[in-house]
Amino acid sequence: VQLQASGGGLVQPGGSLRLSCTASGSIFSINTMGWYRQAPGKQRELVATITSSGSPTYADSVKGRYTISRDNAKNLVSLQMISLKPEDAADYYCYGRINFRDYWGQGTLVTVSS
Repeated sequence: VQLQASGGGLVQPGGSLRLSCTASGSIFSINTMGWYRQAPGKQRELVATITSSGSPTYADSVKGRYTISRDNAKNLVSLQMISLKPEDAADYYCYGRINFRDYWGQGTLVTVSS
């Protein structure tokens, strides 16, 4: 099982980005999927998660600016980010509870700078 993330990049403050992550491999069950982030010198923190039934959870710092969604048919989870701030800059990691185990994708870098 692998998680492949994409969509990071450089964006100006106030800008938008969309991250995507697809799970592949021998999959018979996907429960929660989500995104975490880790800035230099800081611990990895939860950004947003979404259950298999589509119920989202957000960190307070991103509520109202980020939207998580998923396409169960495609084993895909996405994160739409708007009104980005410099403090949102980090490596973003995709997460999935797949086949009753935790899996992580590689980080995708989000840089917010003018």
